Amino acid sequence: MTVEAAFFEDLEIAPDATTPRKGKRRFLFMRNAKALTGLVILGFFFLIAIIGPWIAPYDPNERSSAILQSPSWQHLMGTTHQGQDVMSQLILGTRSVLVVGFVAGTVATVIGVIVGVTAGYIGGVGDESLSALSNVFLVIPQLPLIIIIAGQLPSAGGLTVALVIAFTGWAWGARVLRAQTLSLRKRDFVEAARANGESTWRIISAEILPNLTAIIAAGFVGTVGFAVLSQITLSFVGITPTNEWNWGTVLYWAQAQLALQRGAWWWFVPAGLLIALLGMALTLINFGIDEFVNPRLRSVGINARSMRKRKIRPRIGFTPVVYEAKEDRA
Repeated sequence: MTVEAAFFEDLEIAPDATTPRKGKRRFLFMRNAKALTGLVILGFFFLIAIIGPWIAPYDPNERSSAILQSPSWQHLMGTTHQGQDVMSQLILGTRSVLVVGFVAGTVATVIGVIVGVTAGYIGGVGDESLSALSNVFLVIPQLPLIIIIAGQLPSAGGLTVALVIAFTGWAWGARVLRAQTLSLRKRDFVEAARANGESTWRIISAEILPNLTAIIAAGFVGTVGFAVLSQITLSFVGITPTNEWNWGTVLYWAQAQLALQRGAWWWFVPAGLLIALLGMALTLINFGIDEFVNPRLRSVGINARSMRKRKIRPRIGFTPVVYEAKEDRA
């Protein structure tokens, strides 16, 4: 018996299969394994960012005679060419990475929502003007522009870098939101609100924005990831001050002092793993948002345990929308 045959024998297609059973309607997003895993990892980084100054074993700038020492009980992640503790540098640098990422993500998302939703709803000359502004920022290479601006600013710190990233990275989200708003403004519920005399602000805030929540959240997560990588890249190439610790600064000093050639793997491998782990957390959250919003993917997620028991693995071209069949069905 094929997998599809076994699937349709044990499960039946539901006319409203995307609606979860009672008791599963609450906290659906938190029931998603990908989203929950991503949030746990992200929560761990936030905890480290908050309590980092109190749990760091050493001052990240403190020099010692333990030069290029491999991981030991005294220095769990080894030391640098000046005897500085790598673990302390990574712990203290976590706060800067998260602050830049989330400040840039928040500012860019706010700008994208204002420009995109306004352009899509008002139409006419306003739409053309705002769309032209978005197109200008879309065709400008973001990272080179960020490098030029940050390089020209004196002592560009984390907040400055975050604002530069935000003001150069909002256009893509604005274009997506404009397209979705154009499709929503002619829907029946929007036309009904307009016919009832609702104000433009009331229609946008109560009728349109709630239907854009998933897109806004996904865009925010993506912008945070881009901001984190941009800040690390700027620090790695030495654009931002090298005396402000973040994961990119650790990699900058490791590269400048030829850590790879010296065999000092502990100087750059932990920083790379932390970057990959944070990127994985943001990606999992983004996947969770997609599965929460998409009715088909949400149905599969709710019935994931039952499908695993039947050895059914959804694949491209075979996305079941199902619910458990009643035991007393005819």
